[in-house]
Amino acid sequence: MIGPIISSGIVSPAWDSIFAVLLGMGFGFALESSGFSSSRKIIGTFFGYDFVVVKVFFTAAIVASVGLLYLKYFGLVDFSLLYIQPTFLTAAIIGGIIMGIGFAMGGFCPGTSLCATAVGRIDGLVFFGGMFIGVFLFSESFSLFENMLYSGSLGAVMINSVLGISPELFTFLLVLVAVGMFYGAAWVQKKVKKIEY
Repeated sequence: MIGPIISSGIVSPAWDSIFAVLLGMGFGFALESSGFSSSRKIIGTFFGYDFVVVKVFFTAAIVASVGLLYLKYFGLVDFSLLYIQPTFLTAAIIGGIIMGIGFAMGGFCPGTSLCATAVGRIDGLVFFGGMFIGVFLFSESFSLFENMLYSGSLGAVMINSVLGISPELFTFLLVLVAVGMFYGAAWVQKKVKKIEY
């Protein structure tokens, strides 16, 4: 989000690296404060006894979406300057399955494993080490997967564009889904025995 503000001349490009460090520190602090350095807390989503991961990510999505709309409304962000990661459907599906299995088995994603490693958790360090080895092996064998990775290209698409609705309506629907998820998660949590960690 800082990129468009800098590109618009509102903030000097000299602040680019400073903002990156501050945002990175803030992100790490938010992860640790939310308990994301605990694999048991994270894995609680799969077992139904702790939904903090889902709640935090839904909250982040809502804050980012609503924040961007307000910044656009006040002329502080030009949506045309936002970088949209191109979508490669085949790679997204396969990558999602692999990451989901790894998430369920290890209790961490790449970011949370770094968070756990930073606070001295051995399981986080082991997970991060395995991830590093996996990245190295993948990079060395990239040519074998290149055609598959770039298949199913949809370009830089937004979900609201695919659905044929405005960003404002999509954000409103996202908020409704999040509220429903919060209530649903609370109901499931009451039905599942809490596991102490």
